[in-house]
Amino acid sequence: MTRAAVLSPTRILILGATSSMAIATARRLAARGATLFLVARTDSKLQAVACDLMTRGAAHVTTYVLDLDHTASHPQMLAAASDAMGGIDLALIAHGVLGDQEAAQENYSVAEAILVTNFLSAVSLCTWLGNYFEARGEGVLAVISSVAGDRGRKSNYVYGASKGALNIFLDGLRNRVDRHGVQILTIRPGFVATPMTAHLPQNALFADPNTIADGILKAVATRKDNVYLPPIWALIMLLVRNIPQSVFKKMNM
Repeated sequence: MTRAAVLSPTRILILGATSSMAIATARRLAARGATLFLVARTDSKLQAVACDLMTRGAAHVTTYVLDLDHTASHPQMLAAASDAMGGIDLALIAHGVLGDQEAAQENYSVAEAILVTNFLSAVSLCTWLGNYFEARGEGVLAVISSVAGDRGRKSNYVYGASKGALNIFLDGLRNRVDRHGVQILTIRPGFVATPMTAHLPQNALFADPNTIADGILKAVATRKDNVYLPPIWALIMLLVRNIPQSVFKKMNM
């Protein structure tokens, strides 16, 4: 895909389209006249987002109701997206759950549910989309991960494990398909002020979803492989990753 095509994408698939970061990104794409295919599990929320995007300039918006944990339904949904838009130029995977760390460390079924949503369902989607873009010889697959995947911490290591595994998977997929003209973008936000984090104490490190959306589109346009958003998180996580294990294991993080 040419740089010009990326700067003015036309056929966009957004998975987890009712999340705050997805909506903020979709609004910017709608203003560029994009055609959008939105997937999420709640029809009423999808319809509200679709109406908002049409008023902002989207050429066309199609909605598809699906709980993305149901991986067996992914091929049918993804084929429907391609058929509806006449192809997919950019896919953004934006769904995920923070989960309950305390419950997950006591009950495997809770941990498994977090891993299914954040990792296994994303692997299913990325496998289909990676093959699709590879066959076309172009395309952008952008996936919202998290800085939590950079190092396991006692406060959220199940969530972090799901994102860390996803990061490694995307590294391997990128290594395979980059040579075929496909961009794989791993998006690593820090704290973002969304409904998922509303229960956490807010501080100066919490970013607005609009800031994240701007960063995502800039990273797509400049064909980045990985991006920390806001960029300060690249330095923060560099420091975190390099704390000696003998010290790190005694810290409360």
